[in-house]
Amino acid sequence: MNVIVITGGSRGIGAAAAIEVAKLGMGVILTYNTNAAAADRVVATIEAAGGKAVALPLDVGNADSFGAFKAAVMQALETTWNTTSLYGLVNNAGYGLFNPIEFVTEAQFDGLMNVHLKGPFFLTQALLPLLASGAAIVNLTSATTRVATAGVAPYAAFKGGLEVLSRYMAKEFGARGIRVNAVSPGAIRTELGGGLNDEFEALLAGQTALGRVGEPEDVGRVIATLLSPVTGWVNAQTVEVGGGYII
Repeated sequence: MNVIVITGGSRGIGAAAAIEVAKLGMGVILTYNTNAAAADRVVATIEAAGGKAVALPLDVGNADSFGAFKAAVMQALETTWNTTSLYGLVNNAGYGLFNPIEFVTEAQFDGLMNVHLKGPFFLTQALLPLLASGAAIVNLTSATTRVATAGVAPYAAFKGGLEVLSRYMAKEFGARGIRVNAVSPGAIRTELGGGLNDEFEALLAGQTALGRVGEPEDVGRVIATLLSPVTGWVNAQTVEVGGGYII
């Protein structure tokens, strides 16, 4: 069975992606930072539908922990799936911060950088030896890299860096047949940045061609598709999944 690692898979887009990936018959190793109960619920949902999943703790902002996480992944692969290889990695874990540039602290800046750019870089590096030839990587970026939104400059800047990094990964990993693409969500109903109230949701829906905000499942299905052989000739691309957000 092909096994995928999905960071931040306990809720939101990560959880939706984990469930959609499992529907395609793949195994899932999903990570959580602090909410083990939420991760266990996702695992239970996957297993109730006949799939296999394992939840492991991971702080993507702490690169020093990636060696131990790699060892835990190797153990899960052997124990649960009797394999030594990964078929894919989804760098999804993240958080939002709303703060104008003039008020952003160095600690806030560093925290966002560690999770959204440094973390995916070094986690991918750590897990690269486990990725099988022909595997796939999906990095979660953001429509804020295309549409400037006041108050999210550091977040958007690091997501923009991850978008560029995705192309470089595709270039450097291509000799092993490993594809790397980015998925750029638009306005999605998640807890990121504190979630949506009715007024904010109406505003975002009005800025989207299809007249609504997206659901985590809208993005999860695209992530799963990019991990599958169906998109085997799609590489080094950024796919915006936003229903036509500010076009």
